[in-house]
Amino acid sequence: MDVRPPLPRLYQTEWCPASHRVRQHLTELDVAFVAEPVPAEREERIALLAETGADTIPVLVGADGAVLVGEDAILDYLDHTYDEPAGAATHRLRAERARRRQLEEAHAA
Repeated sequence: MDVRPPLPRLYQTEWCPASHRVRQHLTELDVAFVAEPVPAEREERIALLAETGADTIPVLVGADGAVLVGEDAILDYLDHTYDEPAGAATHRLRAERARRRQLEEAHAA
């Protein structure tokens, strides 16, 4: 029987820049995860608070059950928990190119 550990869960929103950077780093590290959307209003994040003890985002619940609050804590945890795969540098390069294109398009508009 194939018993797999649970996937890390990232509590986040699409509009949050810190959440975006964490999602990008998870992709660079080739880590499968579950993205858990949370309400935009902090006072509506009752389930997040009950699950993690936090009402700010991003929050990562690791496959090992560790709860990490905030971008810096999450990125540090990921870097110490997962090995960087060969394709990580390519992901970073493409992400940087996409960011530059977005900035150029924004300035041209």
